[in-house]
Parts: sequence; structure tokens; C-alpha cells
Amino acid sequence: MKTCGIIAEYNPFHNGHKYQLQEAREQSQADVVIVVMSGNFLQRGEPAVIDKWKRAEEALHHGADLVVELPVHWALQSADYFAKGGIQLLHALHCDSFSFGTDHTETFDYPSFGNFIHSHQAAFDTAYQENSNPSLSYAEKMAAVLAQDFPEFSLTQEQPNHILGLAYAKENARYKQPMTIFPIQRLKSSHNSVEITEDIASATAIRQAIMRNEAIQEVVPAKTAEDLASYQVTWADYWPFLKYKILASSRSELGEIYQMVEGLEYRLKSKIKQASSFEEYVELVKSKRYTRTRIQRLLCYALLNFKEEAVKSAWQHDYLPVLGFSNKGQQYLSQIKRTIHWPIISKVGQTQERLMNLALKSDDIYRLADFNIAEQNFGRTPIRI
Repeated sequence: MKTCGIIAEYNPFHNGHKYQLQEAREQSQADVVIVVMSGNFLQRGEPAVIDKWKRAEEALHHGADLVVELPVHWALQSADYFAKGGIQLLHALHCDSFSFGTDHTETFDYPSFGNFIHSHQAAFDTAYQENSNPSLSYAEKMAAVLAQDFPEFSLTQEQPNHILGLAYAKENARYKQPMTIFPIQRLKSSHNSVEITEDIASATAIRQAIMRNEAIQEVVPAKTAEDLASYQVTWADYWPFLKYKILASSRSELGEIYQMVEGLEYRLKSKIKQASSFEEYVELVKSKRYTRTRIQRLLCYALLNFKEEAVKSAWQHDYLPVLGFSNKGQQYLSQIKRTIHWPIISKVGQTQERLMNLALKSDDIYRLADFNIAEQNFGRTPIRI
């Protein structure tokens, strides 16, 4: 069967995502659409507004045939590592193609970009490393390197989906048989738009509307609206736990947290007593040198007690956690499972605990936000649609 993959977060799943699933299937002519979806903690250092099982079910109801989880050691990362984890999972699943939404307004040759960077990898890596400005985000540094050394691929950081698409293309080009790429132009609403004016709105706008108790029924499927009525998770739900973690840990203990570099543990400790909320704390800690997204990811690592050795070890022991499938998706997985070299996990038991240590810990902590959040691993089996 012909397959097309999508890397997603669905935070929450909305009408734009439904459109992308439809377009991905149509443009790729795929028999099976596979979604690699972040679990309960997301790329920009945020908890998912609703849990991974609800989001997976929403995707399956609206066009996905197979949903697998992008493990937290890849999902909770900067764009380059996020792309690496997602693309390698799609390749492990033998996808013929993959699709993503783009906010680039003109036609762009993503495969050529990926091939160009792959063939000039050493020069690109050198230029990237030589740009030592610590205040630049991944997108800013990438834009600066391309503008200086590869002007034919210049970009602006105001196009986050396009930048993520470049990271996907760069990673995809590393493989002997790269997947075909199908970029899909975003409709009506940009990634960071905060307004809801039509039937398609950004996830950012929808999350903000939820926080203001505004109606969102016009921009999300009925299943999403139903799920969001049960609970919604924000960083504020974890503020007491995070504050305790920072206060109770010594500077040396905080220094062992993954990505705790350049003495950031001193900054976290010095600001914690001044803050009365998570938002206030982030505002106090972030700076031109340390962006909001970088700080949020770091605070996630602190909340989850992620150590560098554990994260890097997890990179070397990947696995494929199945969240759900349609009949066609289940049939496809059965056909290819003997060719997949990673452990396929459809039910968590004692033998999987060590392999999934970071994920199990993360999901248990995620549940602290609300008593309505069900057990995320033990006793769960893939959703069947």
C-alpha cells in the first residue's frame, strides 16, 4: 500500500489539520496516511492541552489511518532534533512520502534544498557552529547562516512552518531513498495568528480562545470540542510542582538537568521567589540571550527531571509506540512489522518500562494537571476506528 506520513502535534486538532489530512491523501495518492504525533509534552516546551489518546482519536476520526507517538526525547526538542526524530520514524514505517503545512507564500523546492544542504553539510555545519551568538534561536541562526553563505535559500524567521519544513527536508535528504515531499499551503490563518474570524484558525488562536472561555465550535471538529469540554491543560497547572522542584533542588542538582548550560541554574534559582505565576517566572528568566521557547523547554526538562545522559541514551534505543489505527492502518502495520527493526509497542508491560522510562515518567507527571486525565500507558491498547 502507498503511504504518506505527517509529523504533527494537534494541540488541539482543528479544521486546518483536517484539511491537511485530506490534501495529503489526495496529493500523494496514498492508500494509508500515517501520523507521527507528539505525546503529552510538545516541541515549544508546553504541555498538550488534552492528552495524546484524545488527540490521536480525533486524527483517526478525520482521515488518519495510523497514529504513532513521537517519543518525548524527540518531541520536546528544538526544530532540528524534532525533525530528526519525526523523519526517522516515518522512514522506519516505510513511508513513500510525507506532507506538512507551510506558511511560505511562494513555490519552494524543498527536495532541492534538502539535497543542497546534504551535499554541503560540512560547510553548513561549520557556518552554523561559527555563528556563536547565544541569543539567536534555531530559526534565527539558520536564517543568518543561509543569508550569509547560501543566499539562494534565504528565509525569514516569521515563517515557522516553512523553517520546520526546511528541517524536515534537510533530514529526509540524509536517507538513500528520501521520501517524496508534499508541502501544503496553510489556509486563511497563519501559524501565530491569534484571531478567530473564519472556520479555520491557528492552534494558538484556539488555545487562547479556550483560556478566555470563548466559543471554538466553528473552528474545530465536534469530537475535539467534546474532548476539550472534559478538561484543558496549561503550564499554570504545573506551576506549584515546578516551583517546588526549583526551590527544593540545589544549584548543583539543577545543573545536572538536560540543556542546563551557561549557568542557567543560577538564573532559575535567583528568580523563583520573585514569581507568583508561571507566566511571570518565564518573563523574569527569559532575556535576549535566552528566548521564551528555550526557557520553556528547559523548565519542562526541570519539571520532568530529565538528565542529559538519560536523554542521549534514549536516542540510541528508539521504539515505535502505537496509539491507534483504522482497519487499513492495522492491515498495513501487520504487513510491515517484520521489516521494522525497532520494538513496536502496542501495550505497555514490565518489559517495556526500562525502554520507555522517560515517556512513562512524563505521562505520570502530565496527569498531575487534572484528575480527569486517565492512565496514559498501562492497560491502554491502540484505538481502533
